[in-house]
Amino acid sequence: MSDAARPTAAEVRAAAEAVKAALDHHLDAVERRAGDDDPAVYAAFNELAAAAEEYDELLYDRYDEVTPFEIPGTEDSVPYTGPSEPSAFSVLIRRDYVVAEPPRLIAQAERVSEVEGELEPGGGAGTAAALGVLFGEYEPDEIASRHKEFGLEEGDSTLWIAVTEDAPEPGEWLAAPFDQADPQHVLCRFDVSSVFDDELDEDEGGDLADLEGTPRGKPLRQLDVERR
Repeated sequence: MSDAARPTAAEVRAAAEAVKAALDHHLDAVERRAGDDDPAVYAAFNELAAAAEEYDELLYDRYDEVTPFEIPGTEDSVPYTGPSEPSAFSVLIRRDYVVAEPPRLIAQAERVSEVEGELEPGGGAGTAAALGVLFGEYEPDEIASRHKEFGLEEGDSTLWIAVTEDAPEPGEWLAAPFDQADPQHVLCRFDVSSVFDDELDEDEGGDLADLEGTPRGKPLRQLDVERR
């Protein structure tokens, strides 16, 4: 970074003063909190996180130095406002796949069904019918662990733990199962994506080949980490 682009010492000092002010504001909000879910505390927390992140960036740009604080990323910008002692919760999962080998997928479906010869690629059924057969036969977790056997290639996936006020009545949300997910009631979430491998490779200068077989993911929100 050129000297012209680097922040000045005064800018770094001002950012440090902003952190001090945000710390005082956060402590004041905590001392005056009205219940576990006081929005003033969450607002002060986010203000402190933003001030600390700004200071951390300016400090590094000016002095090539870092702080000992772990600053929540933009993924964590939605504060958790659900109950601290939840009595019910939902597990929301999304997994993306690419049908990399349609013949393999169809062959696996024919092996466990009674429609041999009716799932030809490009026909009226094909991979769409094969997916229906396989997901009707196997649990999603088993397909995830054996995806290569079924000619599938993994994409991104996410798992959310979303707190609910009460346990839903049977059949209550079946017509629109994901519409009621409130981001502010997501207690924690775990995302898996190849972009995390890329970030790790850039940060550590490692070889992605060395990471095969290791979990590719990280929690993007855990309440105890975010709030403390």
